[in-house]
Amino acid sequence: MTSRIDTLVQLLDGRADESYDARAELIWIGSDAIPAVIDGLPSLGGFGQLTAIEVFEEVGDPRCGPALIGLLDSDDPTVREWAAMALASLEIDGAVEPLRHAYRACLERATPPDWTEPGGIRWALTELGARSPVVPPLTARLRATVPDDTPGWPSAHFSEIIDDLADHAQVILYSQFWRVDAGGTYGVSGPALDWELNWTAPWEHLVEESRTWSLLEASEAPAGDTVFVAPTWIDRIDLYPDSYPER
Repeated sequence: MTSRIDTLVQLLDGRADESYDARAELIWIGSDAIPAVIDGLPSLGGFGQLTAIEVFEEVGDPRCGPALIGLLDSDDPTVREWAAMALASLEIDGAVEPLRHAYRACLERATPPDWTEPGGIRWALTELGARSPVVPPLTARLRATVPDDTPGWPSAHFSEIIDDLADHAQVILYSQFWRVDAGGTYGVSGPALDWELNWTAPWEHLVEESRTWSLLEASEAPAGDTVFVAPTWIDRIDLYPDSYPER
C-alpha cells in the first residue's frame, strides 16, 4: 500500500485524467495517505501541489497544517493563495501569524489588493477571526433584509451601499452580480467598466476614486427584484504591510 500511495502522489503532477484519478483515490484512502502526500509535496510542481491541497481539504487531517504553512512561501501565487484558504477552511492551529506574514509579503511584492492572492489571504484571516471587515450600520441593515443564503445585497440598494462604505472610509475593489430564483443562484454579467486604482495614492483619494467608479457601475448595473450585488471592499488597515502587527 505504501508504494501505491507514493505512486499516486507523483501522479498528482501527471496528465489531467491521471491527476484526477490519483486525487480521487488518495481522498478515498483518507488519513493513511496524508503522510505520503506531505512528504511528496517538495517533488511536485505547481499543478501537483494545488491538487495535493485539494486532497488535504477533502480528507480534513490537521497533520497537513505545517505543510500548508510551508506552501505560503511558494514561488507560485496560486499555490500560496490556495494554501492560505485551506488553512482557514481546515481551521489549522497556529495559522494566523504565518498568514499575516504572507499577507505582508504579498503587499511588499506590490501585488494589488484586488488580485486573488491577497483576497484569499484576507478571507482566510477573516474566517480564523483574525480580521474584522468594517460593515457600516446601513450596509449591515440592508444586508439583513435578504435571506441568509443570498449572495449579497439587493441591487436596488447598490448606490446606498457604495456611499455608506465610502462615507466610512472603505475602498470598494469590485462587485459581482447574482440572480436568485427558485431554480438556484446564477452569476450575472455586470457593467463592462475597466477601472484600476492607483495604489500609491493617499487612502482618501482611493476611497473617493472607488466611490466614483462604483457609482458609475451602479448606474449601469443589472436591475430587478431577483438581482443581488456582492461588493468586495477593504479598510485602510488592509493596505499596508504592517496591517497585522506581530504578536
